[in-house]
Amino acid sequence: MLGRSYKTAFILLFTLVLVLTGCAGKKDPKEALSSAAVQALSMESYVMDNQIKIVDLSYTSDDSSSYTAAQVGAVFSILKDAEINISGIYQQDPMQSELTLEIKLTGDMSTTIKVPMVVTEDKLYIKIPSIPFLPLPDTVVGKFLVMDMQEMIEQSGQEFNPEMFDPNKSKKLTGEITSAVFAEYDEATYFKNVDPKDAGLPEGISAKQVVQFSVTNDNVKPALEILIHKVTPKLLDIIEKEEYRSLIGVTPEQIEEVRTGLQEENQSEIGAALDEMLEYLSVHELTLNTAIDKKDYPVYQDANIDLEFNDPSTQDTVRLALQFNSSFSKINEKQTFEIGIPTDTITMEQFEQEMGGLGY
Repeated sequence: MLGRSYKTAFILLFTLVLVLTGCAGKKDPKEALSSAAVQALSMESYVMDNQIKIVDLSYTSDDSSSYTAAQVGAVFSILKDAEINISGIYQQDPMQSELTLEIKLTGDMSTTIKVPMVVTEDKLYIKIPSIPFLPLPDTVVGKFLVMDMQEMIEQSGQEFNPEMFDPNKSKKLTGEITSAVFAEYDEATYFKNVDPKDAGLPEGISAKQVVQFSVTNDNVKPALEILIHKVTPKLLDIIEKEEYRSLIGVTPEQIEEVRTGLQEENQSEIGAALDEMLEYLSVHELTLNTAIDKKDYPVYQDANIDLEFNDPSTQDTVRLALQFNSSFSKINEKQTFEIGIPTDTITMEQFEQEMGGLGY
């Protein structure tokens, strides 16, 4: 009898430990996102897969017979239901990354365009694709256009700074920016936990916690006011640091120009512009779900964005609905690159000569 009591007590204690351990692993939504953002900084290698789908892209006008309306409508019809996929492999040391950009168009212009890319510490390689509606010479299609990072930056009129490609500084900057943004938004208003079973996670994604950030039509104005008046000044303070200014290539004068625009004497003008924009904007949905695994890595994100812009003066309406998802796997594992460093390359000068020969 006594032994059975001990056994029952042990089972109850063990159950309690499991419950407490589970509760300890699940943090408040903002804290969980902040921890995941910090943990993401330790990702030195990974495989990623991103997808953007344009669910709806429409334009209606009171003057639907106008040439401009017809042009915009034609472009929108091409882009509606389009998919943009970006998959890739990344390693930090030695720095190497492979990306494949895939664009799928539907309708009358139905086609799929794939653009493989390779990035190293000092070079960018882009494979020149075959594009049905933009015929390119056979002498360039399939070759990798190789560009020197330093030359690209200097040709754009900027001074080359090797620190711009320092992954550790980039991660540190991302961490500070993320912390600054999260700190300003009220947890009860904008964040909540979602049961992983109800989050629609794809097969193979295991999460201990899913956090949702959302903005609705009711709170979009305060959300934008927080972004303008609280988040932006903090971001300016961050990028004003010398290590970050050199990283992103901005000058103290450019930062000061933005800061001046946010000063108190300009608040009424900013408020009026915001009110005017909100007269046009309707937020049908704006949600971002982040799945966090047992190691606190943000292994999956998906977003649903459904916005509508109505111009009361012209009766023009633009509807934009997007779905986005992003996943990370094989975090901090040894990566296997499929392309490697391309050897069948062509320089920008050679590319321009080939294109010029065809009258481009």
